[in-house]
Amino acid sequence: MLFSVVSVQSFCSFALFQTVRHGFPYLPTALAFDPVQKILAIGTRTGAIRILGRPGVDCYCQHESGAAVLQLQFLINEGALVSACADDALHLWNLRQKRPAVLHSLKFNRERITYCHLPFQSKWLYVGTERGNTHIVNIESFILSGYVIMWNKAIELSTKTHPGPVVHLSDSPRDEGKLLIGYENGTIVFWDLRSKRADLRAYYDEAIHSVAWHHEGKQFMCSHSDGSLTLWNLKSPNRPFQTTIPHGKIQRDGKKPESCKPILKVEYKTCKNSEPFVIFSGGLSYDKPCRRPSLTIMHGKAITVLEMDHPIVDFLTLCETPYPNEFQEPYAVVVLLEKDLIVVDLTQSNFPIFENPYPIDIHESPVTCTEYFADCPPDLIPVLYSVGAKHKKQGYSNKEWPIIGGAWNLGAQTFPEIIITGHADGSVKFWDASAITLQMLYKLKTSKVFEKQKVGEGKATAEIVEEDPFAVQMMYWCPESRIFCVAGVSAYVIIYRFSKHEVNTEIASLEVRLQCEVEDIITPEPETNPPFPDSSSQLPSLKSLSGSTNTVACEGMMKDSIPCLNVKARPVRMPPGYQADLIIQLVWVDGEPPQQITSLAVNSAYGLVAFGNCNGLAIVDFMQKTVLLSMGTLDLYGSSDPYQRQPRSPRKSRQFAAGLTELSDSPVSLELERCKSPTSVKGSRKLSLPTDLKTDLDHVNGHCTSPTSQSCSSGKRLSSADVLRANRRGPGRPPFRKAQSAACMEISLPVTTEENRESSFSRSRSSSVSSIDRDSKEAITALYFMESFARKNDSAVSSCLWVGTGLGMVIILSLNLPASDDLRQSEPVMVSPSGTVLTMKGAVLTFACLDCMGTLTHQPYEVWRDPYSADDGDKTRKRKLVMQSPSSSQDMGDHQFAVICSEKQAKVFSLPSQTCLYVHNITETSFLLRADVVTLCNSVCLACFCANGHIMTLSLPSLRPLLDINYLPVTDMRIARTFCFTNEGQALYLSSPTEIQRLTYSQEMCDNLQDMLGDLFTPVETPEAQNRGFLKGLFGGSGQAFDREELFGEATAGKASRSLAQHIPGSGGIEGVRGAAGGVIGDLTRARIALDERGQKLGELDERTASMMASAEAFSKHAHEVGALAPTPWNWELSILRPSLCFPLGKLSALLSLHPVLMLEVCSCQLAQHCSCSQTIRMPKINCHCTPLPFTFPEMSIHS
Repeated sequence: MLFSVVSVQSFCSFALFQTVRHGFPYLPTALAFDPVQKILAIGTRTGAIRILGRPGVDCYCQHESGAAVLQLQFLINEGALVSACADDALHLWNLRQKRPAVLHSLKFNRERITYCHLPFQSKWLYVGTERGNTHIVNIESFILSGYVIMWNKAIELSTKTHPGPVVHLSDSPRDEGKLLIGYENGTIVFWDLRSKRADLRAYYDEAIHSVAWHHEGKQFMCSHSDGSLTLWNLKSPNRPFQTTIPHGKIQRDGKKPESCKPILKVEYKTCKNSEPFVIFSGGLSYDKPCRRPSLTIMHGKAITVLEMDHPIVDFLTLCETPYPNEFQEPYAVVVLLEKDLIVVDLTQSNFPIFENPYPIDIHESPVTCTEYFADCPPDLIPVLYSVGAKHKKQGYSNKEWPIIGGAWNLGAQTFPEIIITGHADGSVKFWDASAITLQMLYKLKTSKVFEKQKVGEGKATAEIVEEDPFAVQMMYWCPESRIFCVAGVSAYVIIYRFSKHEVNTEIASLEVRLQCEVEDIITPEPETNPPFPDSSSQLPSLKSLSGSTNTVACEGMMKDSIPCLNVKARPVRMPPGYQADLIIQLVWVDGEPPQQITSLAVNSAYGLVAFGNCNGLAIVDFMQKTVLLSMGTLDLYGSSDPYQRQPRSPRKSRQFAAGLTELSDSPVSLELERCKSPTSVKGSRKLSLPTDLKTDLDHVNGHCTSPTSQSCSSGKRLSSADVLRANRRGPGRPPFRKAQSAACMEISLPVTTEENRESSFSRSRSSSVSSIDRDSKEAITALYFMESFARKNDSAVSSCLWVGTGLGMVIILSLNLPASDDLRQSEPVMVSPSGTVLTMKGAVLTFACLDCMGTLTHQPYEVWRDPYSADDGDKTRKRKLVMQSPSSSQDMGDHQFAVICSEKQAKVFSLPSQTCLYVHNITETSFLLRADVVTLCNSVCLACFCANGHIMTLSLPSLRPLLDINYLPVTDMRIARTFCFTNEGQALYLSSPTEIQRLTYSQEMCDNLQDMLGDLFTPVETPEAQNRGFLKGLFGGSGQAFDREELFGEATAGKASRSLAQHIPGSGGIEGVRGAAGGVIGDLTRARIALDERGQKLGELDERTASMMASAEAFSKHAHEVGALAPTPWNWELSILRPSLCFPLGKLSALLSLHPVLMLEVCSCQLAQHCSCSQTIRMPKINCHCTPLPFTFPEMSIHS
């Protein structure tokens, strides 16, 4: 979807474009398969359609109405798809372009659509409705035919009840002029389309769910609501000649087996050399309620039940032929589950499943955070794939994946891309995202370093979450050094190193006390209580609010210096890949649980990891395994604190807090929620997210509260009356709602009245702490290691750590590293405040450093070396450090630029003078959720995503606006938690709990996108039908010729009522093609494809012409031989055509088009003389030299 082209610079232009969507379709509802093109389509409850082919061919399209997709029907080998939606609209999609678009729509006004059927090689679509009527739609014009099968004409006149909605429609494999109609109440009607009457009717006392034909067209099978299968014969429709309940218990007294659950769908597929397959879903016994959903395969006397992990939505049997009147020869079953897609191999007796090549297991565990890396080192993807391939599952079918339609190529613009997803179960997945594809490379399980909690020990542990204690909250990855760091929801940090060797070793661990000992309160007046006490001061009163033992110790027990999880003390076997090097855990302090981590940074060159939360900052040397710094945020300022804060007695504060325990919106209740799991749900209670991005989104009136707090940033004091008025909302009207977890991604947006907005204090949001809690605690929201000028009088750069807080303060800490790398393992690292404090508006989100030329300066890093490799002996112990990026490895000059972005504004400072050169106020009514400094078109820009849905880019260092598009309002915290930018103008976010949406804001990427997308339609010749006898194929037996155009056309059937349905032209024509192509490159690509297709078709035409000429010569030879024996050639023709049959010229030409194989010259005047039918168009009288008339016969008729 192209939004607009906003700004064009001399070096780059910007546009916003959705590139591709990965993952499993969210809430699937429908399934379809094209057996010739071999592509699969899945419809969803949100109105989306995903079309899948060979790996790399993955297309997403969306109905504008957003109505659920009820059914999908391919126009087999035509490059088109029909979708029926819950808003009673039919849509025709054009699949011959890389971005499918709607060609036509038909909206039913008076009837609800329940079922659709499109016969093979037909342009007439049968549509069943809830009223029991059947309408017919012309696919080419998408207009209703006047031919209607009314329900009261289909059933017997003596029937007094309505048969219910149409649940099945299908034409007979034996005769296309007969239509089988199934009604919900158990009525089956075999309708003759020519005579417009019912040939036969059948009744069953159980509701029908589906019907399946035998390929000969003499029998059909029905599935019913009592778990039974009935087999009917057209010769005796009074009752089914076979009734079975496959999973019903057989009664001893010979009675009917017990009823079972409904069989929702059945398919009846025949084989030429074996027994037929009967495949159905559902039908299990009621006495096994805990049994999982299953698919049953009956083959001869063998019955196989395949249990599924999720409920079955739909399934399809893949067969060798698209013709319904031939032996089907099934070879696979595609099963669409609520959260998975599997394909079962029917050619092997044990029915193994195929290994799925699509990235549909993104949601295997709910995604809690994402990171995106473009243009990373090229050797990473092969290395990660090699270690990940060793852990793949076994037991898959040895045959190739059967869905192999479409075509895909790499395209011109390719570079290595990696996406990392963190999950609620503690797993981390690395994905190869190059060339807009997605393939899993490697899976890391972070929970393996901890002891498993035994059942029943929940109340005896110090965990701060009830479920998913290993959920990944934040990730930090250095691709060059391959250092990977994870922060978990249980207040721990794990540092991983990459190794190609398996090791068995103990895991080092550290415990850190990080607690705010003094209250960050603006200096109150002497006789006034503090406006909002520190939440830590209220924890003793938690017992009166909740008896939950995961947040506070049991009665009579004070937890102190206890980590939330237990690290394995024994040696642990670590396979090749990422191996834990150090685990850092925050511990309980005086009965207060550790707060979740809000910021994380690692530097491999320094050997340091820094992380912070709402209490303070910790810096750990992971080379020496020591804690360098553990300090409250207030202590980081030293004498440079811009606010006047007064330390208070913790006991006095707790006494004051006891008076506020009845307020559900107090920091205590918020603290309780923050200690919940990111994926647990208890009743209607909303839980905090792993990253805890709060939803201060009063979007109802178009107003978003800022995360900055005036009461703190401006030094404004609140009176106790203001506090009481702010808390007067009561338990039913909180100032905001916290978002649910990764498993429940919905969000509640409050209705904020003007009175509430005026009386409530300004709220402050950070990436981890609640808005109210931020007023009393200053969280660490951003960390960044870099070589910069720490002080104004510095003449050279030094190692620094930049710290950003929730109040918009930037603190620079100086790092004193050992002079030589040889002393790094023995000499301590010193951390000291530089005294530099910069101010921003709003919580700080990100930092970056530019050299004097405006080029991005990358952080120092250590070149990767295998820590357990012994190839080079002592040489491997020597570290190779890269202190500057290649672009700035030369003289950096005497100054540099520091880029700082908060949730309200961006600033560029000149260092070491610390002069603010540029400032840009990004938003006043909303706040930023994500900001990243990225490279694009050989330059640097600042990319921002705002809570009101705007995506913006700013030039650096001038901060000039380049792009501002209202893309996606944040109505769900899942988007806010997972949105991230990367280099080369790309971004991604979790569009649903199961799907990742990638987009680009680079016009160059948009122009090249057409070459990178896969083709859904490729020219494939439709397989020929099995040869049938000339007499049987044309004049009798099965497969009678049926002219639907003559029967359903306007000339015969008339026009349908205009009020019944409304035709809506679609955008799948020129406009859709233009929007999909996006530039001159797309036009050239289409021209090239058209030329290729035309050349291929011309080549096929030459081959067919040569074949026809050879056949004609052979037949001419045989015809002369036969003519020599017969009295006259015409008498011989009459002997074959039968004297009683006459062919008008119109129908004769139709026969010629069906069998353009063999030619026989027949005198046109002789044909006119011998044909006495009144419908025959007489040929003009021609004298002796009459014009030869070409006649056509099948080749096999020569021998008859």
